[in-house]
Amino acid sequence: MTAVEVVSLLKKKEISPCDLVEASIARITELDTAINALPMRCFEEARREAKAFQHSHHIDNSNSLFGLPIAVKDYNDVAGVPTTYGSLIHKDYIPEVSDATVQKLQNNGAIVIAKSNVPEWAGGNTVNKVYGTTRNPWNLNLSVGGSSGGSSAALASGQVWLATGNDLGGSLRTPASFNGIVGLRPTPGLVPRGKRLHPSDMLWVEGPMARCVDDVALMLDAASGHMPDDPISFNDPNLSFVSSLAKSKPPNRVAFSKDLGIVDIEAEIASICENCLSVFSSMGTEVTSDIPSFAGVMDGFKTLRALLFATMMRSTLQSNRDLIAPEIVDNIQQGLNLEVGDIITAEQTRARIYHDMNHFFETHDLLICPAASVAPFPVEDRYVSEINGQPCETYIDWFSITFLITMTACPTINIPCGFTKKGLPVGVQLVGKPRGEVQLLQYAKIMEEVMGISKQLPIHPRNDQI
Repeated sequence: MTAVEVVSLLKKKEISPCDLVEASIARITELDTAINALPMRCFEEARREAKAFQHSHHIDNSNSLFGLPIAVKDYNDVAGVPTTYGSLIHKDYIPEVSDATVQKLQNNGAIVIAKSNVPEWAGGNTVNKVYGTTRNPWNLNLSVGGSSGGSSAALASGQVWLATGNDLGGSLRTPASFNGIVGLRPTPGLVPRGKRLHPSDMLWVEGPMARCVDDVALMLDAASGHMPDDPISFNDPNLSFVSSLAKSKPPNRVAFSKDLGIVDIEAEIASICENCLSVFSSMGTEVTSDIPSFAGVMDGFKTLRALLFATMMRSTLQSNRDLIAPEIVDNIQQGLNLEVGDIITAEQTRARIYHDMNHFFETHDLLICPAASVAPFPVEDRYVSEINGQPCETYIDWFSITFLITMTACPTINIPCGFTKKGLPVGVQLVGKPRGEVQLLQYAKIMEEVMGISKQLPIHPRNDQI
């Protein structure tokens, strides 16, 4: 049953929030020992909230989730629940208030039932020294990706209906691809962020994750809008993202690139993603290869990411260097060592690709490319070190197919589009116009319905051999 269907039953009082909380607790208890997606549980608080919800006149608006239990990523603050960021430095940190992302959802009737696991400071595979390793339910020997790995695995295995994610360089899209679910990186500002982030940053966004497009749209309705803590946040349009899906029609013209012109990608992944173009071409959509040039965008992203890390974590580095993973230390140090010229070049590159994408959308409705360059890899590996025999220079190079899109400021959604010969899910990125989430979700819905992969979820954990 989808979240949309469950919320409809909640609204009609045919089921209760208490029923759903207990169902989610039962599923988590049954499955999560093997997966470790939701290591921080809020069961008793969720039970109290569900009971209170049933006996009060809670917010009852068109965006309400009516007491639906959700998982919240462990980079988001939930009042009274530990937030660790996957770091030993913060293992005992308990925020007094929820951040803007969570407040918005709670104001609209979400009940937090657990926190989902993350890599330390969003670096690499979902493993940390606080909660350990999260495993992929499609194959427990493999990685869930990162950094929204816990949320993705919890959704794929049916432990919750909705989960929060956030995305700097691919943290919504890569794990969504690895786990066969849907993850939306929205336009910066559509979903408000908490105070921890640099307020003027445009790289890091919050976004919804679910098993299907309808449910992502439902969560986006509940999560979007202005909050004072985030100066780039803006009020959502006067429409329902869920309702807009009823008007879906195929795009007129799309462009496909297997590698954005500069990315190494496994041949099997590229082939699976290219095959999904038949969904649109069979409906009369014209497919081209006319994409903007991404030359220089990789270096530009690395510079701006390092600057963000230095801005956010300089004091943490000074006080707790020995408790930070070496690659994160390197990222912070890189940011501290930047010269003005580096930053100027990166910002000029970001401006150029943004305007080039706007020009692209004058003649195209979507840019389509893979959501990951590789299939899920062994869970023991912190990150991918080579692709097609080509070494990755840094620990983030393997997900450059997603962070190149980050630099465009365009909304992008991962849609499961097939499986490898070993039965592992593969996702494709659909990239839409800035603030074009309505049309993007409509196109994604069409592809999802034809591919039919969402109907195979949720799954029970599998312990297949690699």
